[in-house]
Amino acid sequence: MRTRVPALGAEGWFTEDGGPALVGGRCATCGTVTFPAVTYFCANPGCGGREFTRARLGPTGTVWSYTDLRYQPPPPFVPATAPYTPFALLAVEVDDCGLVVIGQAVAGVGVDDLRVGASVELVIDTLFSDDDHDYTIWKWRPSERAR
Repeated sequence: MRTRVPALGAEGWFTEDGGPALVGGRCATCGTVTFPAVTYFCANPGCGGREFTRARLGPTGTVWSYTDLRYQPPPPFVPATAPYTPFALLAVEVDDCGLVVIGQAVAGVGVDDLRVGASVELVIDTLFSDDDHDYTIWKWRPSERAR
């Protein structure tokens, strides 16, 4: 039986519990939100905070920019298909926190399907697979209201 596990390096960066969401951190001193979560010092240069709470980010956002990734990224990237299939890469301003988070578009969504300012929603999807595992990561897809 295949098991869904976060792709290497993305453990703890997203969750499917309670619906898809990115997992960030919120500074207990100033409220600055980070993604991924920081654990040692606040990202706000004017704050000395060192205590953080977990912050669910998403699952919706607005397309800030996008591009077509025509070349295969170098390792540790593992292509989902052989030969490599180009995909759309989005920068999305996540609702409720204002952070811009980069992620792939879901399969079947290309740059011709996207526009700046469009609403998108977060999904947890397979990045690549091996014999025993589906390695998952967050991706973006146009939201129902944008279709």
